[in-house]
Amino acid sequence: MDTNAQLFNLLIGFTIAIIGMLVFYWFTGRKSTKISESANNKESQSLKLQAYERLTLLSDRIALPNLISRIPQEGLAAVDYQLLLLKNIRDEFDYNITQQIYVTPESWQAVKKLKEKNMLIINQVAQTMPPGSSALDLSRSLLHFCMHDEKGNLHDLVSAALSYEASKLM
Repeated sequence: MDTNAQLFNLLIGFTIAIIGMLVFYWFTGRKSTKISESANNKESQSLKLQAYERLTLLSDRIALPNLISRIPQEGLAAVDYQLLLLKNIRDEFDYNITQQIYVTPESWQAVKKLKEKNMLIINQVAQTMPPGSSALDLSRSLLHFCMHDEKGNLHDLVSAALSYEASKLM
């Protein structure tokens, strides 16, 4: 066999070996990519479930009856208590604002509307209070509103919607 034929055979063998290695790495790379995608998907799903959990907790914490029972009223005027309730709602909401990137836009809008509605209810009920009313008077009026008006229990609907959305991820 002459030198050119040997060189040609060597080049063909080398080319086949390189193509074989590329094919091998391509298949193993795709396999590890699928494993990586699966792990990323599970992690993403876990983050979404945690977000729904936190937003469910948020809706429970800013529910008017729960908010009133958690925030002390002793020695406060109604107007001071009103401001304290509003601040607490804003703080709770702001603390959880980043969860919106993990949930559906509809879920986030429901939580946002709950926050806005509760703040509106607090302000409207507070405006009906006579001057010199106490925090206890305001809290009683708010609880009365919650018991007798379906808008006062909006947190139940929001919590149910969040639970439904979370169950679709499981």
